[in-house]
Amino acid sequence: MQKKSASADKPRCGLCGKTGKLVRTDCCGHWICDDEAKYVLFSYARNSCSRNHRRQTLCAFHHNEGHEGDWKTCPACRQAFDTEMYVWYATNDYNFEKLENPPAYAPTTCSKCGAVIKMGTEGFTRSKDEYWCQACGEKELQQLTQHRRIRSPYALVVHCLADRQPVFGQS
Repeated sequence: MQKKSASADKPRCGLCGKTGKLVRTDCCGHWICDDEAKYVLFSYARNSCSRNHRRQTLCAFHHNEGHEGDWKTCPACRQAFDTEMYVWYATNDYNFEKLENPPAYAPTTCSKCGAVIKMGTEGFTRSKDEYWCQACGEKELQQLTQHRRIRSPYALVVHCLADRQPVFGQS
């Protein structure tokens, strides 16, 4: 008769398999690393199991929005996102369960150079109805800052806000 190892009895993170400090998710009750405190603000790092599931899945979105039923069949979740992002949130590796048979979609391409933009994982800029890949977005921003003789993107934001019409009934 074989003995079970002590670690075989311990719960494991459903995403990475670690047995350290774990909590259950609010949305689906799965064990997950309690590692959100290690996340560095504005780093956009994807190294936190807990944060990844909470911010990058339809499971968590469905729960946080208070939708009824299963996220995989929720019409409100389906309509909340463009198809490409819906598929990303439903099938990425931060899910415990992935959507079977996700809907087909045409990939988003850069309006400037035609490169495919992987919206779930790559940087991009959206301007009105156009999407620009990260490289083209940076070029556009550089052209705007040069055109307006602005030295930094922060100054561009301030400059653009100064050009806006008064809001909230101010004259």
